[in-house]
Amino acid sequence: MNKLALAFTAVLALISTNVFALGNAASGQEKIETCTGCHGPQGNAIVPIYPKLAGQSEGYLLKQLRDFKSGARKDGIMLGMVAPLSDADMANIAAYYAAQTVTKGVTTKDDAVFVLGQKIYRGGRKHLPDHRQVTACIACHGPKGKGIPTAGFPSLASQNAAYTAKQLKAFRQDALNAQTGATAHVRTNDYESMMRRVAKNLTNEEINAVSQYIFGLN
Repeated sequence: MNKLALAFTAVLALISTNVFALGNAASGQEKIETCTGCHGPQGNAIVPIYPKLAGQSEGYLLKQLRDFKSGARKDGIMLGMVAPLSDADMANIAAYYAAQTVTKGVTTKDDAVFVLGQKIYRGGRKHLPDHRQVTACIACHGPKGKGIPTAGFPSLASQNAAYTAKQLKAFRQDALNAQTGATAHVRTNDYESMMRRVAKNLTNEEINAVSQYIFGLN
């Protein structure tokens, strides 16, 4: 087991996140009017670049909202959306979306993109020098992409592929900036840089393939 896999195992025992039910879904529904334009009335975004929120764990959703508000996760649009919300409002919104049912994604299962995505998701990239290895996504997100809410690992099942690819590239940008001296946007609100370590060795082809594979998980 490589060092990154060991780190994942340790996190399962040690991580402390807001994972318990904290909000009121009915109150949250009263606060989502401005959210529906991008995420849909039940949290199933139709435009692929926006994430589906339906069925995501309440603790993970609340953490993301708090991170947008604090600046730990940077997004100009979301910063404006959360600015007027209290912590109770965000907890209620998280509870509402967590109670919804995600629409199932469908993907072709007999093409090269699916095969590559499945390979990366289930087995990562092993037996290579450390600087080229990729840990399997299944380790934290499970065989069906349901995540591990008690450890803060989000559900990925049926997530819009374009959104997933965008986030993986934002995590990977940390390594690209270090290599090139660029200052492009990096997503940095992952626990102990875990996703940045995973994404740094993925190619665009692999990112797109695993994102399509994830879209078909349910």
